[in-house]
Amino acid sequence: MNTHDGVYTSPGELPAMLIDVTLPQLGESVTEGTITKWLVREGDSVVKDQPLVNVATDKADSEIPCPVAGRVSALLVQEGDVVPVRSVLCQIDEGVAGITRPPEPPRAEPPPAVRSATGAVLASPTARKAALEHDIDLTAVHGSGDRGRITRDDVLRAKPLPQEAPPPPPAPPVPVAAPRPAPQPPRQVAQVAPQGAPGFVPPIPGVGYGAFKLPPYRPNEGDRLIPFTRRRRITADHMSYSKATSPHVVTVAEVDLHKTSKLRDLHKDRYKKEGSSLTMLAFVVAATARALREHPDLNARVLDDAYVVLRDINLGVAVDSPEGLVVPVVRRADELGVRGIVRSIDDLAKRARSGKITIDDLSGATFSVTNPGLKGNLFGGAIISQPNVGILRMGEMQKRVVVIEGPSGEDVMAIHPVMLMALSYDHRIVDGVAANSFLWRVTEILEKGEFEV
Repeated sequence: MNTHDGVYTSPGELPAMLIDVTLPQLGESVTEGTITKWLVREGDSVVKDQPLVNVATDKADSEIPCPVAGRVSALLVQEGDVVPVRSVLCQIDEGVAGITRPPEPPRAEPPPAVRSATGAVLASPTARKAALEHDIDLTAVHGSGDRGRITRDDVLRAKPLPQEAPPPPPAPPVPVAAPRPAPQPPRQVAQVAPQGAPGFVPPIPGVGYGAFKLPPYRPNEGDRLIPFTRRRRITADHMSYSKATSPHVVTVAEVDLHKTSKLRDLHKDRYKKEGSSLTMLAFVVAATARALREHPDLNARVLDDAYVVLRDINLGVAVDSPEGLVVPVVRRADELGVRGIVRSIDDLAKRARSGKITIDDLSGATFSVTNPGLKGNLFGGAIISQPNVGILRMGEMQKRVVVIEGPSGEDVMAIHPVMLMALSYDHRIVDGVAANSFLWRVTEILEKGEFEV
């Protein structure tokens, strides 16, 4: 018998190589993943690129493919385990035949787990940070998240309330000529310290803040209790974090879409024959990409004590999916033109609706564009998608009376399609002048309708 990398082979047989399959970096901000389902068992034969395991992250669900053909030697983590990036998930004997089994029927959901593969308590990174800040033992905290995972809110609920200081002993009576009213203590005004500062207790959803407490829910006949899905919880945490972190400012522009709308009407049938949909969203994305190239401070992200102006313009475009709203990314949108943007949005939207969107599709946005859909409203201020510093929300396109310059230079009234667009920006690094200049430029591009289609 011969050995090679710990694997025994017979004489004359090529040595087998043991290959480690690790959890890759599934997105720029992803640090860990949950093993939701193994698709193979120990001893199974596998081929290259065959899915081995399903992994859920804060971004999306992904399948980890097999890097080589061979036999599954060992599964090193269990379903339900939360493992850090680059952890070894399993080992493959490259080039060795194994057992071929029919696929297992799907199960309802993975078994619950309360600890990670390393034995650590299941908790999100923000929950671990909050536990350190407030000196809370995570083993004593009850998790309300998916599979018993501890969230930041769970940690804050477990934080003991500050004990009130005992009242001072009464002062000895002082003889006076006439009784005087006792001095009143100064009125205490609540001060909100920066996040993470000592003594600061942020608002807790479903509980309250300071002296204000929410009344308990009392079930009534006909009420429906709908638990948060994993994606809804992630979205809620993201939106709460963004509002607490970025000082949002909203500015609105009125856009006369007469020329762009005529251009769209002229070419939309040709796009339809090609299997694409020439929407107003594509024109807004194209105008946004061009304006970001001219106003790069809106294409940035904030660090601890600095900010980075990003080179590539990657636009997150909100689309609907069976599991809720997702924001896939149109990469290098300023290099695509309208036709390239249409194809990219169509492809991403189809894959989102069919549940085939990947973690790479959802990562790396530098700015976001969102629209209200067919049943929209006049306008609204969207919450910034972190770590971006801006998001542009389209309003409903309506026909309205506008004043334009007539052939002889006089003012005349006309009926044009008009849209209100709202820019939400992070006032930590984006000033009003820069934000207004950017939105003005987007408006100018759309009103001139100068696009190559």
